[in-house]
Amino acid sequence: MKKIQIAKSGIYAVIDRTACGKKSLVELARGCIKAGVKIIQLRDKTEDVKGFYRNALLIREITKGKALFIINDRADIAKLVNADGLHTGQDDLPVKAARAILGPQRIIGKSCHSVKEAIQAEREGVDYISIGPIFKTPTKPGYRPAGLKVLKETCQRLKIPIVAIGGINMDNIKLVRNAGAGLIAVVRAICKAKDIGQAIDKLSCVHPPLFSTKTKQGGLIRPANGGAH
Repeated sequence: MKKIQIAKSGIYAVIDRTACGKKSLVELARGCIKAGVKIIQLRDKTEDVKGFYRNALLIREITKGKALFIINDRADIAKLVNADGLHTGQDDLPVKAARAILGPQRIIGKSCHSVKEAIQAEREGVDYISIGPIFKTPTKPGYRPAGLKVLKETCQRLKIPIVAIGGINMDNIKLVRNAGAGLIAVVRAICKAKDIGQAIDKLSCVHPPLFSTKTKQGGLIRPANGGAH
């Protein structure tokens, strides 16, 4: 199996139970796929293990061959459902331990809240980091916004792909792109959308523009020799 790669630009959809309320996470994932999203993360800190596993299995099936599927926190479930990768937090399983479970081919990402944490994560060998929250967001009530300055410095200092996350919407996505972020994580902008396809199209049409998620050039799943880094 070749090393799975993640590109440096595009929409990174986080399907989060807290943000999505009673909506079906599986149907939201299906809507993201239909809209052309190429990275989907499942994040659910409220569901029991059995329910999380069930949703992960279903989303794995609909993302297979169409989008990267990333599991938040649970390395065991990521391995069981054959997900493309795992996203960890600062207090979660160490990168080395996660790599031992998932193997060298799969993607491992890490949440960071400062330039210092981002640099350390890169040294630990993660494939990408997320930095945020960039703006105030109800999905991260205990965190002070990192802000655009931290995002810009992180983009300048790291070589691995960087995902900007936290409070990003149509009103501020241009500022995030101008700070250097290529991968844009959206949570509430998708989970709360009445029309996911329309929401994705609007978010993708910023300046400087994100690539079209509906073209072959926009694909995020690339072989190891595809030069995604």
